[in-house]
Amino acid sequence: MNATARLKDTPSDVQAPERGEYAQLKTFYDSKYKTGWFAMKGSPRPCFTPTLLKNISSYFAHVRQEMLQTQGQQYDYLVLSSDIDGVFNLGGDLDLFSGLIKNKDADGLLNYAVSCIDVLYANMVHLNTELTTIALVKGDALGGGFEAALSSNVLIAEKGTKLGLPEVLFNLFPGMGAYSLLSRKIGTAQAEKMILSGHLYSAEELHELGVVDVLAEKGDGELAVYRYIQKASKAHNSHQALRRVRDLCNPVSYDELLDITKVWVESALKLQSRDLRMMERLVQRQSQRSEQAVAVNV
Repeated sequence: MNATARLKDTPSDVQAPERGEYAQLKTFYDSKYKTGWFAMKGSPRPCFTPTLLKNISSYFAHVRQEMLQTQGQQYDYLVLSSDIDGVFNLGGDLDLFSGLIKNKDADGLLNYAVSCIDVLYANMVHLNTELTTIALVKGDALGGGFEAALSSNVLIAEKGTKLGLPEVLFNLFPGMGAYSLLSRKIGTAQAEKMILSGHLYSAEELHELGVVDVLAEKGDGELAVYRYIQKASKAHNSHQALRRVRDLCNPVSYDELLDITKVWVESALKLQSRDLRMMERLVQRQSQRSEQAVAVNV
């Protein structure tokens, strides 16, 4: 299925919530820099819940509609971030995975995976518009959270943050874009090593590898975003042209992502009881991280 068609088929009468009124997404528009910010706040755990995925999809539809109405003049940048202290996103909804796997619900797993790659692909191709997508990582980005950050055209991370793909811990692999995106950035050998290790990398390590594009000081993430925007604005034509060249030279098709998710579903259904127990332990850790973040914000 062609996701370009999906984006073009966005209903013209789509009604998005007012800015800031999504259930699991906080949004803000900076008119000076023509930048839309959307900060994730997955609940009850800081992962990609079905609600969060729907919220992001709705927000993208809203942005695309505004750009069509203003002939692309409304947005130059979209910034993906988090509204949870210390956490960017902890990845897939493991509690949901566990239940679907136990019930041998292949359709349910595939439907969830498709909703993930729909938003990832839209972010990666910058909604098929001239805007640039940026990920600002100020807290842990694990599994699908790391994949989401990788799907942005520019990845900015603060020093000390951790990013990684822990799926191998429960005998699975990251099936929503990690291999495709990493292999194009750092080569297939390094991508496979990263995926199979389950290791959590620091932003500093990933910057040296070329995965993180901009390394920010702790607490200066937003400042780094605006510095990037100001720098890019001074050579706007060059940056836009280079992004188009990158799209041409390193394309990731929607069909590629979809085929990989189908392998992911097949693999998920082969997990054994011990794998599911590890997954459930990770769900508990996700819940603990959420509780800690709530305590910090109280």
